[in-house]
Amino acid sequence: MRIAVDAMGGDYAPEEIIKGALLAHRQLRVGIALVGRPDSLKPFLPQPLPAGITIVPAEDDVGMAEEPLMVRKKPKASINVSMQQVRSNQADAVVAAGNTGAAMAAAYLNLGRLAGIDRPAIGALLPTLKGKPVLLLDVGANVDCRPRFLEQFARMGSLYCQCVLGVERPRVGLLNIGEEPNKGNDLALATHQRLAQLPGIHFAGNAEGRDVLTGEFDVVVCDGFVGNALLKFAESVGQVITQVLREELPRGWRGKLGCWLLRPNLKQVKRRMDYVEYGGALLLGVNGICVITHGSSKAPMVYHAIRLAKEAAEQKILQRLQAEMVDPREPESNPRRRTRPLQVYSGSGPEVLPLGSLERTSSRCPEPVEDAQP
Repeated sequence: MRIAVDAMGGDYAPEEIIKGALLAHRQLRVGIALVGRPDSLKPFLPQPLPAGITIVPAEDDVGMAEEPLMVRKKPKASINVSMQQVRSNQADAVVAAGNTGAAMAAAYLNLGRLAGIDRPAIGALLPTLKGKPVLLLDVGANVDCRPRFLEQFARMGSLYCQCVLGVERPRVGLLNIGEEPNKGNDLALATHQRLAQLPGIHFAGNAEGRDVLTGEFDVVVCDGFVGNALLKFAESVGQVITQVLREELPRGWRGKLGCWLLRPNLKQVKRRMDYVEYGGALLLGVNGICVITHGSSKAPMVYHAIRLAKEAAEQKILQRLQAEMVDPREPESNPRRRTRPLQVYSGSGPEVLPLGSLERTSSRCPEPVEDAQP
C-alpha cells in the first residue's frame, strides 16, 4: 500500500509532516510518497532514502492564507500532484494538512465526485463516553446545505461506520435543538422527514448537542457551518480538561503522590480525550480516499492521519461507496447532478466551482524521485 502525503501543507511543513510520515512508514509498514519540492524535503530526510519512501516533485504549494481556488491557478502545486497520484492509481490514498478549502477543491477537481453525491462531506471522528468514536459530518465542506445533502451524508456515514469501524447497524442522528421530530429550523424538519423514510440506514432521531459525545449515536449529521463549530469546540474541551488536571492535581504532597500513583490512568485519560489520536477527517463523496488533517498538525497527528487513510483503503470504503451511493429514486441521467456548482468555503465566504467549466489538471504525474539532489 502506498499513501501520497502533501509534504508542503501545514504550519509546520515540511519537517513535522516528514517526521510523521517516516513514523507511519516504520510502524504501519506502508509506502509513502512525499510530494513537494525536493530541495525543501531532502534536509529532513535520511540519506539514502529508506525503501518504500519516495519523493514526488511538485513545483509549488498553496499556503494557509490563500484562497481555495488557487489550486486552479497552480496546477503543479503539491496538493494537486498528491491528488493526481491517487487519480492515476500510483497511490491508494492521500493525506493533506493545511488549507482545508484548497484540499477539498483539489480533490474535487482531480478526483471528481462519486455518482449519486451532490456534495462531498468531511467526516471527523470524536471520542465518546462508551469508548467508541462517533462520526460527525459535515464538519466544514458545505456551510449551506439542503435536506438531500444531509441525507447523502447519513448514507455515507453509515457505510463508513460499517466498513471501517465495524459497527453492524450504525445509529444515525440528526443534530438538532431538541429530540422531538417537530423541533428545529426548516432544514432540520425537512431532513428529519427524509431520514425517517430512508431505507438502508438506522435513523435514531434527533441528536442534541449533549448527545454527540455520549456514544448513543454512531453517526451525527449536520451542515458544515454547525459541524465545524462543534468540532473545534469538542477539540478544545479535551485540551482544557487536560490542562486543568495538569495544573490542579499536583498541588501539595498528596497531589504529587496521587499523580505518581495515577500516572498510567492519567495517560489513558489523555489518550481517550486527545483529538490527535483520531488523525483527521475523511473527505467522503470524492472518487478517491482523502484524509484532511489540521494545518497545525505535528508528527503524531500526521502519523494517525496516515493510519486512518490506510484503514479506509484496507476496508475498501471507496468501492463500497461507489457501489451503494447511487440514489435509486433518481436516474443517473438527471442533468441536475452535472449543473449544480460546488461551494468551497473560504474566510471571506463561499466560492463557487462551476461544474460546466471545470478544467481538470493533467492526469500525467511526475515520476517518483528516489534520491533527488537539491
